[in-house]
Amino acid sequence: MTGLQAGLKNRHLTMIAIGGVIGAGLFVGSSSGIATAGPGILLSYALVGTLVVLVMRMLGEMSAANPTSGSFSAHADRALGRWAGFSIGWLYWFFWVVVLAVEATAGATILESWIPAVPQWGWALIVMLVLTATNLVSVGSYGEFEFWFAGIKVVAIGAFIVVGALAIFGVLPGVHADKASFGNLSDHGGFLPHGPGAILTGVLLVVFSFMGSEIATLAAGESENPQRAVTKSTNSIIWRIAVFYLGSILVVVSLVPWNDPSIKEKGSYVAALDSLGIAHAGQIMNFIVLTSVLSCLNSGLYTASRMAFSLGERGDAPKMFARTTSRGVPRAAILASVLFGFVAVFFNYKFPDSVFLFLVNSSGAVALFVWLVICFSQLRMRKIIQTEAPEKLVVKMWLYPYLTWAAAGVIVFVLGYMLTDTEHDGRETVLLSLLVAAIVLVIAVIKEKVLGGRTAVAAESATAPDEVKTG
Repeated sequence: MTGLQAGLKNRHLTMIAIGGVIGAGLFVGSSSGIATAGPGILLSYALVGTLVVLVMRMLGEMSAANPTSGSFSAHADRALGRWAGFSIGWLYWFFWVVVLAVEATAGATILESWIPAVPQWGWALIVMLVLTATNLVSVGSYGEFEFWFAGIKVVAIGAFIVVGALAIFGVLPGVHADKASFGNLSDHGGFLPHGPGAILTGVLLVVFSFMGSEIATLAAGESENPQRAVTKSTNSIIWRIAVFYLGSILVVVSLVPWNDPSIKEKGSYVAALDSLGIAHAGQIMNFIVLTSVLSCLNSGLYTASRMAFSLGERGDAPKMFARTTSRGVPRAAILASVLFGFVAVFFNYKFPDSVFLFLVNSSGAVALFVWLVICFSQLRMRKIIQTEAPEKLVVKMWLYPYLTWAAAGVIVFVLGYMLTDTEHDGRETVLLSLLVAAIVLVIAVIKEKVLGGRTAVAAESATAPDEVKTG
């Protein structure tokens, strides 16, 4: 057992930070948001983007002072109590292993359309096995795969924004850009065709596509300079969200009227490319979506396994999860995570409308729970850091504690608003997620009451201020 190793280079961390923001949900889920809120979906993205920037700033403050593979779970453990670290850690693990199944199925659907000789379940199996092997080799191989996957996403979105902007301004030769105009933002029923309330409904539809921003803080624990990596990724979150989310969605709703039927039929980005008469737009976008899916799978498996490793290290999961190979890979944590992923894939094919739907809905609000825990952890952790090691406050939350409380209030409001949403399954998602959270919380409390404190070794590992094991 050598512990995790610093196998991630700076270029890996940079691309993981950029790519972590761009989930497949941006490409796949934006069409329903546009149909619901019209051009006003830009305000929905801006609101959620602002919230993510604030939450990442809080997480950056804690992680720069104490880089660890457990990230917000380890911070919650120390700031709020063992029950908080245990609960949010397992909920986050559960979220990502369900994501594995969702993304594997999405990738398999695209691959089957290209090579129908292999059945969809076969493609799902192949994709999962390849990425499991990648993660089992070393953290460096995960970083290398993610570098290229994320690189393709970044280049693709960058090219899409440039091409779209040129078409909107009428300076792109050889394309049919007769519909393209900033006038599309107001010409079809106004900027808010369904009224201001649609902005909040849009928030519910886009909030989950932002999950993954926090991966860089988990990965930082295995980098050459964790504090620098966390600081850099935290400081760059604003332009990443502004460019990749707001920039690309602005291009979409300017190229195509928000109520154009092609947005729902083909997907927003495919419809935008098609409107320019670009050949094979659908296949180009399918390739980009597949890359995003593989990137999400790769990061999901990495993230789930590192959270399981951290829980094992703190005595909140089986001890074998905290054991690593000579290359610093937590093999048992990876295999346990992928095994649950395989089971979830099986449920998706065998019981898609019952068991799998329950898994998806019951993990749906976990993103908001994680952000809320980060808010409350930061409120407490700032005082701890100021008392014990003020020199480690290299990243500071703006307007502390007012912005932290404001962010927490917005998250609670969004959760409350979801309870009123029956059209898009918001109520069911929150209630089922709360049910699972309550179960995990009860287990955490029972474990603490019955088993008492963790072993001295586990406790020391959990509270070490800035230890990074390098093997």
